[in-house]
Amino acid sequence: MKRFVSLISALFLTLVLSGCGSTGKNFPTAHVEDIYNGITTQSQILDWFGVPFKEGMRNAEPMWTYQFDAYSSVGGDKSKELVILFDKDNIVKAYRYASNME
Repeated sequence: MKRFVSLISALFLTLVLSGCGSTGKNFPTAHVEDIYNGITTQSQILDWFGVPFKEGMRNAEPMWTYQFDAYSSVGGDKSKELVILFDKDNIVKAYRYASNME
């Protein structure tokens, strides 16, 4: 019986731990309010937020994505995302920030 209880406990622990995880890279958000379209430079963004999680192009203009998603089987999922589009001179053209994290 003791062996059965140990086996059930180990199985339960494995299921709980496997229900947690994350994707992306956590990034600081203190400077999100300091981003201004037409003013903020790509080098300032790099200094404030670090290397982006994803880099791409949209209509031949650079686009950076900072993303962090945390999943948990025992609590609510949390996420935050900052997407920045730069113009040809590497100045912020537009950005979007969304988060359900505190």
